[in-house]
Amino acid sequence: QVRLVESGGGLVQPGGSLRLSCTASGINFKLYTMNWHRQATGKQRELVASITSDGSTNYADSVKGRFTISRNNPWNRVSLQMNSLKPEDTATYYCNGHASGSAFWGQGTQVTVPP
Repeated sequence: QVRLVESGGGLVQPGGSLRLSCTASGINFKLYTMNWHRQATGKQRELVASITSDGSTNYADSVKGRFTISRNNPWNRVSLQMNSLKPEDTATYYCNGHASGSAFWGQGTQVTVPP
């Protein structure tokens, strides 16, 4: 059974930091491109950051320079370090992995940055 479990969300003041983690099981993690998406209330889900199996990264323009995605293959874990958080970063953050036509999602973790 495939599981992606996110952790690390919470309430943080503007300018603060959070680190999200996603631990995978049931997949050959090192082969997967891993992504973080987010969805704010009333808005479409958007891709925030991705990291390929060889470690290449990509970021949405809105988070470049503030967020860093990383992976730890032996631990089957992908992380998202979020710095200089803004109210507009408030959303549910979802971990997603895909490879060879298969895709899996976590249940999400809430990040709230009050105005």
